[in-house]
Amino acid sequence: MTSLPAQRVGLRDRGILRVGFFADIVVFDPETVIDKATFDQPAQFPEGIEKVLVNGDIVVDSGKLTKARPGKVLLTE
Repeated sequence: MTSLPAQRVGLRDRGILRVGFFADIVVFDPETVIDKATFDQPAQFPEGIEKVLVNGDIVVDSGKLTKARPGKVLLTE
């Protein structure tokens, strides 16, 4: 799901869980995920997202944002 798109845009160290690669992972239960955004309030946080890791650092833990901000803008070839 993620390795082919990453490869197509030239991101060779992403899209696969492998030692030395950047780990971007979302842990969720598909039975409980729901988008809370509306047209009037588009920036609402979804429910059911338990953990999010960006570059291997936890940025969402138990459904709550942490203070970690390990992301960066990626430039492709």
